[in-house]
Amino acid sequence: MITLIAIAVAQQPAPTRGLAPQLIMIVAFIAIFYFLLLRPQRKLQQRHQEMVAAVKKGDEVMTDGGLIGTVVHAAEDRLTLRTGENTRVVVARAKIARVFGGEGEQPASPTATS
Repeated sequence: MITLIAIAVAQQPAPTRGLAPQLIMIVAFIAIFYFLLLRPQRKLQQRHQEMVAAVKKGDEVMTDGGLIGTVVHAAEDRLTLRTGENTRVVVARAKIARVFGGEGEQPASPTATS
């Protein structure tokens, strides 16, 4: 008798879940990924682009390599920095990591929180 019940239970199909719980989980993972990784990175990139676009002659800047100098000439994609009395360095505009500011400006940094 017990074996007949066991056989009957074994032959019943397992209950299947719908597709909705799996879809909800996938959408939740995508939302978490977007809000924790993509959105903050895009904001940081946008802030850096705005900072680099605003660099002008007279600003004191620091490059990604750590060079600190004053901008003496600004072209569309390059900046010429004076790092010493007679030293001038040409750097790509995109490699500016931080702007200390020129004539009385507030420091603008891509890592600063606003």
